[in-house]
Amino acid sequence: MIRTIIMLMFWAIALPIAALISFPWALATGDVRLLYRIGMWGARTGVSIAGVRVKMIGLDRLDSKATYIFMCNHVSNIDLPLLLRRIPWRTSFIARHEVFRYPILGRAMHLGALVPVDRGNRDAGIAAVRAATEVVKRGIHMTIYVEGHRSYDGKMLPFKKGPFYLAEQCQAPVVPVTISGTHYVMPKGRFAIKPGVVEVIFHEPIPPSEFGTREELMAKVRAAINSGLPEEYRN
Repeated sequence: MIRTIIMLMFWAIALPIAALISFPWALATGDVRLLYRIGMWGARTGVSIAGVRVKMIGLDRLDSKATYIFMCNHVSNIDLPLLLRRIPWRTSFIARHEVFRYPILGRAMHLGALVPVDRGNRDAGIAAVRAATEVVKRGIHMTIYVEGHRSYDGKMLPFKKGPFYLAEQCQAPVVPVTISGTHYVMPKGRFAIKPGVVEVIFHEPIPPSEFGTREELMAKVRAAINSGLPEEYRN
């Protein structure tokens, strides 16, 4: 609990100060690289303060010149700050549209090419896929939690179809990513973070030529993510 409070205090103090430096620059120039780097530094430092150590596997499988769609499992609130900082290039992600309503944060997210979505609105979901397609075509990676919601028990939920429509539209390689251990350090419904080790596995990219049908691609991604989970969480 103490580590969690210190982490939140760090974010509450450091990030507004950092935003005062980087946000005006991003607004004036349209260049979000400084804002992105500071955000990623804050995410990594906060996770480290909480006592979470990360073991990375498979980054050597990725081509620095390619643009990827990363598809990940999701069990914890700590997944996002933990994962984004471990992807060595700029990445966007799809976020709940409510977050974009906050004046400063929402503007920063728009500048960063993040994509809002209303999960309860089918038309909004289609619009989000179109917006995400344009982001990927700009050469920005996309990170998506394919279950749409966090799992309570660490086992994967059914996948949403939207990410696979996106892959078809973009024709960008898909990288399945397994996050293992965040169910222990911060399970859904828990506020405090336990110190521990989290494993992040970047599986072999699936090129568009190997997608097959949308259902086949979904099955390939699920099998890859599932293979990296501890045996008790596989399904």
